Amino acid sequence: MNKALLAVALLALTGCAGMAQHSSSPAAKDAFYRELGGTEGITKVVDAFFVRLNGDARINTLFRNVDHDDLRRLVIEQLCEATGGPCKYTGRSMEEAHSGLNLTNADFNAFVEDLKGGMNDLKVPAASQKKLIDMLAPMRPQVVGK
Repeated sequence: MNKALLAVALLALTGCAGMAQHSSSPAAKDAFYRELGGTEGITKVVDAFFVRLNGDARINTLFRNVDHDDLRRLVIEQLCEATGGPCKYTGRSMEEAHSGLNLTNADFNAFVEDLKGGMNDLKVPAASQKKLIDMLAPMRPQVVGK
């Protein structure tokens, strides 16, 4: 299994955590999705994140042998679903994606920093960034050291 699936796996957990956080009422189910600009806004966030990720020597080698188009599609699906949008994530579970990868806290931190940097580049409001980053935090124990 390739460490390159880190992004997919991290965002899969984002989906699980996000759906729990943002589904308290039917009317609010897609509020965060809409706040981020729907699928178009999420796609922009993912693209900006990938620019950062691909240029990050700390973790970009983890993605060397990955189909970037497929990874991009899966990350968009995950964020869309996680934020209450109409998408359905079609990738592997977090457990499958991280088993045997031995990812470190530094890997996890770099991933989150690149996501935050991409959002900063797009001028995503700080409150929205915090919501998305807060969705990632519970994933650390499910990702690091597996």
